[in-house]
Amino acid sequence: MKSIHILLVEDNEGDILLTMEALEDSKIINKVTVLKDGKAAIDFFESVEDKNALPDLVLLDINLPKRSGHEVLQYIKKSERYNQIPVIMLTTSSSEKDILSAYKHYANCYITKPIDVTEFINAITKIEDFWINIVSIPKN
Repeated sequence: MKSIHILLVEDNEGDILLTMEALEDSKIINKVTVLKDGKAAIDFFESVEDKNALPDLVLLDINLPKRSGHEVLQYIKKSERYNQIPVIMLTTSSSEKDILSAYKHYANCYITKPIDVTEFINAITKIEDFWINIVSIPKN
């Protein structure tokens, strides 16, 4: 069975729980690392010595404490070591400015979180299905 390491950078407990629930319901064995602020995300990347410990996929909120999701995205995509890791911006913001900024800094996709719980879980399931079962992503 396929296995993947997902880094979830999210400060909202409700969204963390819903995302974890959706990921647990899948047929894929996931290792999920949850970080609750942008500084912790950057510190995580800086502390990883073994490339095999890097995530295969990042789900990144924009509105984070300490460092914004935009700052974390820029950090990841400017680094030769990390820039091949797909980063999905998963946020409540539907601001055109946020969307343009995310793509300008090489986000792989931008998804506005649905407000409805069922739709939110469905969106996470689709993200996982697409990025794990359909797309080929490089192994670190």
